[in-house]
Amino acid sequence: MLDSLDPNTLRLGFFAGIFAIMALIEVLLPKRDLSVARASRWPTNWGIVILDAALVRLLFPIGGIGLAALAVERGWGLLPMLGWQGGLLAGVFAFLVLDFAVWFQHWAAHKIPVLWRIHRVHHADGDVDVTTALRFHPIEILLSFLWKAAFILALGGPVWAVIAFEIVLNGAAMFNHANVALPKWLDRGLRWLIVTPDMHRVHHSARVSETDSNYGFNLSIWDRMFRTYTDQPLGGHRGMTIGLDAESADGARKFGWSLAYPFHPLKPKNLDQ
Repeated sequence: MLDSLDPNTLRLGFFAGIFAIMALIEVLLPKRDLSVARASRWPTNWGIVILDAALVRLLFPIGGIGLAALAVERGWGLLPMLGWQGGLLAGVFAFLVLDFAVWFQHWAAHKIPVLWRIHRVHHADGDVDVTTALRFHPIEILLSFLWKAAFILALGGPVWAVIAFEIVLNGAAMFNHANVALPKWLDRGLRWLIVTPDMHRVHHSARVSETDSNYGFNLSIWDRMFRTYTDQPLGGHRGMTIGLDAESADGARKFGWSLAYPFHPLKPKNLDQ
């Protein structure tokens, strides 16, 4: 069982493995030509995720998995109240609730101006590849942890489901941000269940109607259910404009600029072109 292994080692192993696989496929089967060299973007994106991880570890050393274990030990949450906390049904239910919680948080980050200030750091990247999945401002990462922690405590386990969710959260983000060309038949089949790279790339379009769609990170059901699903970008995947604007794409390659970006004046979202 997953909960018999060291969860941090497990997560790190999956993270490293999935990153390496997706980075290799990006080289072999890229969907789009990158606008700038990886060497000009990757150091900043990696610097941000290292800072994020250090802050979460410092401020919340217990982590989400530790909170789940504490909730199970103390009998907190909805699932212990229902007597479901250890079974498969409880795990599936907890996974779905957490998946929806992340979808809703992402939707809110686009709709609430103060949250969009922070989240736009992610969208400022002028290309979308596996490292874009790592590019979230530290404030957003801390808020995300608190949001997720509230649901973990409210659910009350099971621990193995939270471990599985954390692994999928990281792995799915790297998969669907990857600049890879999946066969059309595979993309069409997968996106009935999960978010594919083509589906999520639409969300990184400069067109506001496309940016404000496809919020899912793992399951595609939420965007279909709440009518925020966009099938394809108007400009096509190779012709669409990625990011916010040329100024932010240039700044996004700089570590200091990226950390300061939430405090820059908030511009109106790009109008559809």
